[in-house]
Amino acid sequence: MGRRTTTRRRAGGRYWSAEVTRTSNALDLERQVFRWRDPRRIAASLKRSAEVSKRRKGTPYQSAMSMLTFYANRAGRNLSADRRRLLERAKTELRTLFGRAPAGRGKQRAAR
Repeated sequence: MGRRTTTRRRAGGRYWSAEVTRTSNALDLERQVFRWRDPRRIAASLKRSAEVSKRRKGTPYQSAMSMLTFYANRAGRNLSADRRRLLERAKTELRTLFGRAPAGRGKQRAAR
C-alpha cells in the first residue's frame, strides 16, 4: 500500500496554505470572509474583491471561484459537513452573481 503523507509545518509552525491565502495574487480578501455564515454575503464579498483587486491574474470570476475552492480544499477533513454545504452554496451564489450557469450543467446535447 502507498504511504500516506502527513501535513508538514514550517519551522515557524505555520502552514504554507495560510501564507497563500494571505499573499496570493488571486485577490485581496476581506478579513475572515470564510467564517461568515451567509453564503450570499461570502459570494458578494469575493466578487467585490475580485473586481477591485489589481493582483489577480485571471478574470474576476476565475479568481473568486479559485479562492473559494482553494479554501474548501485546504480545510479538507477539518471542514464540517455544515460548513462544506455553506461553501458549496456560496459557490452557487457566486455563479449567480457572475451570471454563470449552475455547476454540472454544461452545454446540453441536441436531441436527435
